[in-house]
Amino acid sequence: MNFASEARAIHDGDAPDRAIYGEARLDEARKLIEDGVPVAPLPFMPGRKSN
Repeated sequence: MNFASEARAIHDGDAPDRAIYGEARLDEARKLIEDGVPVAPLPFMPGRKSN
C-alpha cells in the first residue's frame, strides 16, 4: 500500500535494506526516479481474462 514511502525510506537508510515490490501512482514513480531511488516496472498479471 505504501510502496513509494517504503522505497524512499530504504533508499534513505531509514528502513532495513531489502527487496520490496508494490504499486505506485505514476507521479510517485516519477518522483522516486528523479530522486535517484532505483525502481523498475514489472509486467502485470491481469486480474481477469481479457477475452
